[in-house]
Amino acid sequence: MPLLCLSTCPDAETAAIIARALVDERLAACVNRLPSVASTYRWQGKIHEDTEVLLLIKTTRERFDTLRDRLAELHPYEMPELLAFEAADGLPAYLEWVARETATR
Repeated sequence: MPLLCLSTCPDAETAAIIARALVDERLAACVNRLPSVASTYRWQGKIHEDTEVLLLIKTTRERFDTLRDRLAELHPYEMPELLAFEAADGLPAYLEWVARETATR
């Protein structure tokens, strides 16, 4: 089952490091980095407004647990954002590519 995962990073350098590691370790087939995302959130009782980089991570259900653990290791935030959504459908060739690129060898 293909998944689309979302995670935010504090800056472009951190986002690039995490994206590269996830793809290199076959935990993601592709990671898109969207710069300059404006985030408003409550943390430790205060409202914060920050500019972050949003990661769009394409992976599979089979690789998600390992991806989740690795993201937590790589990420500088005390509690990184990670949300996963099942892909209901897509171009079959693309979905097969995601599965192939995240398969363990």
